[in-house]
Amino acid sequence: MTARLYKSVFLLLMGFFLASGGASTANAQDRAREIRTLLEQRDREIKGLLGTKKTFTDQQREQLKNVINGVIDFEAMGRDALGAHWAKLTPAQKKEFVDVFGEIVRAQSLADLDMYRTKVAYNKINVKGDSAFVQTSVTYKNVPARVDYALGLKNGKWYVEDIILDDVSTTGGYARSFQAVVRKRGFDALMTSLRKKRDQVAAG
Repeated sequence: MTARLYKSVFLLLMGFFLASGGASTANAQDRAREIRTLLEQRDREIKGLLGTKKTFTDQQREQLKNVINGVIDFEAMGRDALGAHWAKLTPAQKKEFVDVFGEIVRAQSLADLDMYRTKVAYNKINVKGDSAFVQTSVTYKNVPARVDYALGLKNGKWYVEDIILDDVSTTGGYARSFQAVVRKRGFDALMTSLRKKRDQVAAG
């Protein structure tokens, strides 16, 4: 192969890699905008439902739970919380665990509605393939806080898989609690505890 031909092939390959890199960057930027739009729309919907009200009907509370938690992938969060124990479960056990776990999180999400009234600043959104990390900040009751989100792409839609408050992972907290129970007392004991917790938060 002549020197000129080598050069031509090199330039052709360089052009391909540069074009691919540019497309990848553009795709990441598009996905970052998509995620920001998703979270901003969720924030507006929540604030619209809250308004200035202090009391809510059962229907309004259900609407709030749906909007607040509609972006959360409870299966991914639950799988990560159980760690290696997840693979040992039957499909029926996995489904019940995710259902009960989701019900608890949904109920607890209404514990302090005032925190959803705070203004959110979207500081940074990093996208790598089908994963993303969003850094936001809020000021709640005159105390600044950082709230980050780990997201994954599932069936063409972005879902939150973890919420990190001031560097403390929500999923990590569940993992420490759930896995300790499974190791010491077994999965059935964990489910008994979760069912009891679900009934308590539902009654409350």
